[in-house]
Formats: sequence, C-alpha cells, structure tokens
Amino acid sequence: MPALVDLGASVIIQDFDRNYLFVTNLPVIWAGGLSERPDDLSLFGGEIAERLAVLKGGLIKNGQKGHIEFSVGSEEVYEFRIQALEIDGQGLYLVTTIVDRSEERHRERLLRALLREVSHRSKNLLAIIQSIALQTARYSVTLDMFLNKFRGRLYSLSQSQDLITDSSWRGAYFYELVRQQTEKYLPENAHLVRISGDNVLLTPNASLHLGLALHELIVNAVSHGSLVRSGRAIAVTCHRMQVNGQDSLEIRWDEGLPRAEGGLESGQTEESLKANFGSTVLERVVPASVNGKARYHITPDRISYSLVFPIDHISE
Repeated sequence: MPALVDLGASVIIQDFDRNYLFVTNLPVIWAGGLSERPDDLSLFGGEIAERLAVLKGGLIKNGQKGHIEFSVGSEEVYEFRIQALEIDGQGLYLVTTIVDRSEERHRERLLRALLREVSHRSKNLLAIIQSIALQTARYSVTLDMFLNKFRGRLYSLSQSQDLITDSSWRGAYFYELVRQQTEKYLPENAHLVRISGDNVLLTPNASLHLGLALHELIVNAVSHGSLVRSGRAIAVTCHRMQVNGQDSLEIRWDEGLPRAEGGLESGQTEESLKANFGSTVLERVVPASVNGKARYHITPDRISYSLVFPIDHISE
C-alpha cells in the first residue's frame, strides 16, 4: 500500500457491507466529500457511485477484481481498480485503488490523431506519386526515359518530404526548399541560384508540388541550358501580391540563355523545347495542386516560369 501511495494512487478499503474503513490520498476533486462516514455517493456523486455499485456487487469471492474508468470534465481521467481480498482471516474486504490516467490518455489521443494524420498524408502522397507516374509515362518515348524522369521526380518528393517532416509537418520554408532542390545538381556552383523575396512557410501540399516544379526547372537548366558554362545566375523569387483582390503568392524562376550557347537553334520552337522540359508538371500538375496559375515561357535568350497561387497555401 505505501508503494501505491508513493506512485500517486489513492487507496480505499471497505468491509463487505461497503462501510469505509480506510481512505488515503484521495484526488483533490473528491477530497471535499470526505466526512466522518463517507460513502461512494457523497464522495463521487450519483453517476459514478451507481456504476461502482454494479462493479462491486459482482465481486463476491476472494481474489475477484474489476476496473472501470471515469472522465471528469474534459481533461481528467481516473481508473478505479477494485479487488475482493480476505485479510487476516477476518472476512472479505473491498480494496479500491484510484489512479490518475489523464496524461496517459492524453498521449493516446495524440497518438491516434498522429496515426490518422500519417494515414491521410500517406494517401495524399500516394495519389501524387500515381499522378506523376501517369504524366511521366504519357510523355516518355522509351522505358529508359520514363525511369530516368520518374526516379528524379520521386527523389524530389522525398527531399521535400524530409523538410516537411523536420518541421513537424507544418511545411517547408521557401528558401530551404529552393536550396534543397537545386544544390544537388550544382554541388560546386550553388551560387548560380540566387534566392530573394519573402521566405514564407509553405504548406505541406504546396511544398511537395513546388519542390517538383523546382526539380523540373533545375534539371532543365543543367541538361539543356548554359548555366555552368555561362556563369549567369538563375534568379528565384517569392513575393506576396494581390490578384483580383485576393492575397496571393508569386514564385518566379528567371534563367538566362545566351543565344550562342543555349538559345533556340534552327528548327526549334518553344513548344518543341517544352516537350523536353517537363511542361506538363510545370503548367498543369503543379498549378492545379495549389489552385493557382502558371506561365512557362521560353525565348531565344531566356527561360521564365511564374506560379501564382492563393496565400492560404502558406502557413502563418
């Protein structure tokens, strides 16, 4: 019994006629009901007393036990463990221990909520992967082309997901997202991507899809542009703006293409280049995912991409 009390448990001993013989360490919410002749009704109130009576009524043999939990208010939970015990050959007694389970139940509720959130986000992520697989397959001429593009896009998703997880699923900051998606392709030339503007915290959904757009753009820049050879930095910006009276965010990618090295060659058109530049992801998949609009434009000396979407896709 001292060990139970040291652990914060309350102990009540009653004879088999339900008379209180011993009470110690009663929780504060019920301690006010103590009197010279306490009983379950005076201590715990009608509802709890009635349920305790039913439980105790079924304990008629030595060693029989039962337990029940009660919620008190919105936060407190108490477990009542009751056992019929024969003490020193003097007959059966009812020994009740009351343990505060509030913190434990709170953690369980948080865990259930977390698991539901994990399930929800996993389903969303699988839907994104399915969409990417379909779009990649649709515009891939060979299996090798499909595998190469699909692997890169999956890697982009995993990198963005790491940032989201590190922030306890709040999302990813714009600057970190850009660096993460671009520095892998410029291990010794990270300075060629210059970031400016508002470093907003994007929602998880916006982070995943903007990460995809940045992946497509940097892969295009490295594969088809003249980024490293020319040394001309790419400007990536983020600014709040008003669109039709609605608070919005504009993400811009501005990449120079010196005509002599990476401009439009004979027979090439903007459309033919876009076919190789992941235009479906940039112009359809990403803007649709954030209820926004995108503009992807290629000229003889420049590649520019603009994505505008409502501000509700950032976490304040």
